[in-house]
Amino acid sequence: MKTESLIHSLLPKLLEGLRKELGEYGEMLTLLDNQREHVLSRKGTEVLQTVTAIQQQAENIRSARSGREACQQEIATILNKPKDATMAILLPLVPENQRFALAALVRENNDLMTRVQQRARQNHLLLSRSLELMQRFMNTLMPSVAPATYTGAGQIQARTLPGQPLYEAIG
Repeated sequence: MKTESLIHSLLPKLLEGLRKELGEYGEMLTLLDNQREHVLSRKGTEVLQTVTAIQQQAENIRSARSGREACQQEIATILNKPKDATMAILLPLVPENQRFALAALVRENNDLMTRVQQRARQNHLLLSRSLELMQRFMNTLMPSVAPATYTGAGQIQARTLPGQPLYEAIG
C-alpha cells in the first residue's frame, strides 16, 4: 500500500482517538468540578467518592492517550518521521482536507487538558487547606510541645497522635 492510502486509512482512527481523549478530559473536568463543590459544601463522603472516580478517570485518560499515541506513531513512521514526532510536526504532512479537523481537535485537547490541570491544582489547594485546618483543630484538642514541621514539598508534616487517652474516667 502506498503512503498516501496508508495515511488516509489511519487518519479516521487518529481523529477518533483525539475525540475519545477529548471526551475523557471533559469527563475529568466534570468530576473535578463535582469534587470542588463537595469540598466547599463540606460533604466528606462525597469527596471520598470523587477521589475514587477521579482515579478511575485518570486511568481512562491514560488509556485513551495511549491509543491515540499509538496511531500517531504509526502515522509518523509512514511519514518517515521519528515515532515521537509531535502533532505540530505531523500536521503539515497530512492531506489538507484532514488538517483542519486534526488541528482543531489537537487544540481543543490541549485547551481542555490545561483546564483539567488548573482545576486539579485548585482542588489540591482546597483539600490541602482543609487538611491543614483539621490538623490545627486536632492540635487544639491535643496540644503537643512539638512545633509544626514541613515536608520537602512544603506541606505540614502529619504528626502521630499521643498514645494516652484524652479522657480518663476515675472509678
